Amino acid sequence: MLFQRTYRYNTALSAEDIRQRLLGKHIQVHHLDFEILEKEQMLKIIPHAEDANGIKTLPITHVEMQGMGTSGTKVIVTSKPRKIDVGGPYLIIIFCLFCILGASLFYVMNPSESYWPSLAMIGVGLLIFIIFWLRMEAGYFDYTRKIRDFIKHHVR
Repeated sequence: MLFQRTYRYNTALSAEDIRQRLLGKHIQVHHLDFEILEKEQMLKIIPHAEDANGIKTLPITHVEMQGMGTSGTKVIVTSKPRKIDVGGPYLIIIFCLFCILGASLFYVMNPSESYWPSLAMIGVGLLIFIIFWLRMEAGYFDYTRKIRDFIKHHVR
């Protein structure tokens, strides 16, 4: 839910034209191959991560097409992390949240003590979160942006 991204486009093409333009194509993003397949009346863009080196959070993207009569088609692109990848990012967010909440609680419970331990814990929590978010922007969110741009380019 936290990492899910949804984009909506309107196009003059029909749903069948869009399907023919995208189905079976491959997208290369950061030397990783994504394939467009059809499943349950929607297109799915799934990564081929068998060759991937390192731990990455990769998106699975669904492309839904809703016909709007003679005016074209509404395209809804939804990206979310693979189920196998989503645990790590949530653990990091929960750790940062506990670090900040624990520091706040420590400060409230002992206001007469020094505020430096609480401030250090908040700093560590924020630093870890900032590094995590920058890595997500360079990885997972960059994958979703490039897939979105690929679809946008081929649908217009």
